[in-house]
Formats: sequence, C-alpha cells, structure tokens
Amino acid sequence: MAANANAAAPATERLSPGRFVPLALLLAVPALCYATGLYRYLSLDLLAQYHATLKAWIDGHEVLAVVGYVAIYAAATAISLPAGALITISGGLLFGWTIGGPASIVGATIGATLVFLIARSSLGGGLAMQAGPWLEKLSEGFRKDAFNYLLFLRLVPAIPFVVVNLVPALLGMPLWSYVAGTFIGIIPGTLAYSYVGTGLESVFLAATDSYQACLAGKSVAEASQCHLSIDASKLVTHQIIIALAVLALFALLPIAIKRFAGKRGTG
Repeated sequence: MAANANAAAPATERLSPGRFVPLALLLAVPALCYATGLYRYLSLDLLAQYHATLKAWIDGHEVLAVVGYVAIYAAATAISLPAGALITISGGLLFGWTIGGPASIVGATIGATLVFLIARSSLGGGLAMQAGPWLEKLSEGFRKDAFNYLLFLRLVPAIPFVVVNLVPALLGMPLWSYVAGTFIGIIPGTLAYSYVGTGLESVFLAATDSYQACLAGKSVAEASQCHLSIDASKLVTHQIIIALAVLALFALLPIAIKRFAGKRGTG
C-alpha cells in the first residue's frame, strides 16, 4: 500500500495546477490581443504609414533597433501571434535581408524555444502519463528521427508555426535537437520572406501615390472613402511556396533512405 502511495505521489506532483500557470499566461495574451483588437495594429498598412519614421530612427540606433527587433519577434512567437511572416517581411524592409533575415531567425528560434519549454513543463509528462502506451510508442518513433522530422515540419509552409512548436515538446524531443532543427529549418523560409521585404519600399510608394491621388480634390467627408492599403498576398509568389515545398521534400530524404536501408537489411 505504501509503495503504491509513493508511486502516486510523483504523478500527482507532475499534474499539480501550478505547472499550468505559464501555459495559461501564454494562451491568455493572444486571447487578450484579439479581444481588445490590438491584433489590428499588426498590419502592413500601419507599417506603410510609419516606415519612414522607423527607418530614420533605425539609422541612428541600428544596434539597439536590431536587439529590439529580435526581442519583439521572440515575444510575438512565444505568445503565438500569427504575425511571423509580417514581422519577417518588416525586418527585410527596415534592415535589409542580410541583417533582417538572421535577426528574424534568432528571434523566431528564441520564441519557439520558450514555447517548447513551457509546453514540455506544463503538458509533456502529464499528457504522456494520461494518454498511456500509444503516445509513448508515438514518442519513441518521433525520437528516432526527431531532427529530420522537425526539419521537414519547419520547411513545410502549410503547417502552422505554433503547431510545430508544440508537437515536439509533447513527444519528448530533446531540447538541443529542437533548437538546432528549428534554427536550421526556418532559414530558407525566413530569408525568402525577408528578401520579399527588401522590395516592399516600392510597393509602399505606389500605394502612397494611389492614396494621395484618391484624396486629391475630395472634401473631408469624401476623403474617408480613401484608404492606404497594402495587399500582402501579392508579396509572396507561388515560386517561393513551391521552392519551400521542394526543400521540405529534401528534408525527408534522410528518413526515407534510413527506412529503405533498414528494409533491405531485414530482407
């Protein structure tokens, strides 16, 4: 009886309510952003209005600006705001892709690692204990090729970034494999989006000219019908998406080769 009580104690401790506080905060912040409408400020339209002011400030405080950008990217990723592409494009616009791209990679990796650590501490052990043998079997399979699987997931643009942050934590992936897989896996897509940002200045100028032309000769009441708007969908081409999909397939090659070699060995 005593032995059973001792065995149950760690399980109860692992499932203590306190461990879910960081995860609850992580979920509460984006919910608050949507409830208050703050998410509306994450737009290319707003960036178009203030990018000249931001560029002027960055020119005088470049190091501080890059550090602040990395911190903002990490925070946005950690609270799972769906703004990664926008922030990456903004980094390319404000810093150029040679600085904005690496800064985005570092910020995204830091933010994703924070999500991983919080999810692992809050859900990992408890979930595995509740789910039973099937999850342990799935975790074992994932761990065998964890790095390559994560690399594939990071390279596939169709899979939400926040989902890929959570799944490895729940399946028991080692921390440093997760960090390395995340850092390497997001390089192609991040650099591609950052490079898109470098061409955004001409898009902003065209949109501003169109906005000013709309305002010309209009009364104050009529001017409310004019809007400075940027169509983000036109910035990401099919070629970029196809290129990332091809890279994702290449990421699966090591797994396929290992499976093929294993079948030949058993045959």
